[in-house]
Amino acid sequence: MAVGPRELRHVNTLELNRSPIDVPSSRRTFLAGGAAGAAGVGLAVAGGLPSLAQAHPGRNHPPRGGGHVPFPPLVDDPAGILALPEGFRYTVVTRTGVTRLDRGQGLTPAEHDGMAVFDAGRGRYTLIQNHELGPGAEFGVPHVPGTVYDPGAVDAGGCTVIRTDRAGRNLGEFVAISGTVDNCAGGPTPWGTWLTCEETDDRAGDEWDEDGRTGTYQKDHGYVFEVWADGRADPTPIKCLGRYAHEALAVDADRTKIYLSEDADEPNGLFYRWTAPRRVKLGPGVLTRLAPDAGTLAAMQIIMDDGSVLPDVAYLTSAQLGRPFPVRWIEVPERDARTTPLREQFADGQVTRGRKFEGVWGTDRGVYVVNSYAWEDGDLPADAAPHDGMVWFYDYRAETIQLVTYFPHQTSSEEGTPPKYSDLTFDGPDNVTVTPWGSLVLAEDGSGASHVLSSVPGGPTYAIARNQLNDSEFCGPVFTDDGKVLFVNMQDPGLTLAITGPWEKYLG
Repeated sequence: MAVGPRELRHVNTLELNRSPIDVPSSRRTFLAGGAAGAAGVGLAVAGGLPSLAQAHPGRNHPPRGGGHVPFPPLVDDPAGILALPEGFRYTVVTRTGVTRLDRGQGLTPAEHDGMAVFDAGRGRYTLIQNHELGPGAEFGVPHVPGTVYDPGAVDAGGCTVIRTDRAGRNLGEFVAISGTVDNCAGGPTPWGTWLTCEETDDRAGDEWDEDGRTGTYQKDHGYVFEVWADGRADPTPIKCLGRYAHEALAVDADRTKIYLSEDADEPNGLFYRWTAPRRVKLGPGVLTRLAPDAGTLAAMQIIMDDGSVLPDVAYLTSAQLGRPFPVRWIEVPERDARTTPLREQFADGQVTRGRKFEGVWGTDRGVYVVNSYAWEDGDLPADAAPHDGMVWFYDYRAETIQLVTYFPHQTSSEEGTPPKYSDLTFDGPDNVTVTPWGSLVLAEDGSGASHVLSSVPGGPTYAIARNQLNDSEFCGPVFTDDGKVLFVNMQDPGLTLAITGPWEKYLG
């Protein structure tokens, strides 16, 4: 049957670029050796794209089957919450202000964001979930004795632990850490904990005001914390990973390096690598015991053909899909940012910046990192090209980075809101995860309709779910290791959803 525009449910990110986006003349010399500017440009370049055999950190499942079967069209949800393809179903696991925490701790907090899932055996799973909240929130994370970092951050962010099963039944939820602020994303560790990131740089003594409630921070913020799934609590900041508006992170396969993103502008944020001190191998509780200046925190430099540093990732376009670029790392001068924010400690042209470095996910071979978009005033250097999203892959061994998925800028993102329930314009990729079969799942945080997307590096992107309730972003997508369940959050009104169906048929 012929497929019309309204029935089409996938976008090939290569086919969207029949001709290359024009590169500003000041960068043409550097980019002249890149891929040809035609359909399929990402498939014929030296270095190739990352293997789909690479899955979750510490795991290495081979790809199954040959190509990738397109997901069928999304079907409207009679309940008006989540549109899914035929054959898939969802269950609401938690809902802000409705489901209850264990031990009399109150109601499920708001603003669900980054998340990890761990196998608890016998068809059960444990989720660790961020809540991206500032202090004074109506449904903030309650201060539970032993979990509190900053007593001055009342009803703010933190993490909860959720127990569930393959059917998405809520088997309990409790507070794991509280008194933190704007817990956005983070990353799972190979040893089974969650590293939660504060996306703020508020300082002790700063005052906050929310809906008539006021208070004062008693501690500095902008840190990473280790969160445990078994009820243990240790609200100790990991200061060696720097103090800034953290977004997400990933621990490398040999447990000696951590890759971290920064969602910031004026100036744009950076991508960082922290290297452990010599003879230190990361494991449970190791990071919290290290000194504030332990190891080396460094910012990424993408190297141009003439040996100079690429000033901003937005200078690269679809014409460079799949091309590996050398990377160097330059040490952060003062990682606790006592006087100057980390990203402002470098001069323009000294590091490679990017608007909205967001999701990060590690594999056995490398790490994916996402830039959500860059097209508004102030997002871009004067001669860079606007875009609606980029996904990068950094290769540990080769020390190169390559663009694997590119969303070209479309006017609809800038002018007017697309239809809420039928829009097929993908933009604003945010959180990312790698499926057990090696492909990617992206959570959309863009204009108009929000989707959960299946993305094949160097290939097509498909819509696998749509928010039918409102225009809120999706957050924290993560697959169970057995591939049975995709858990994902809808930030507003604060839903944790368990999606089941024939995943292997389309992703395997």
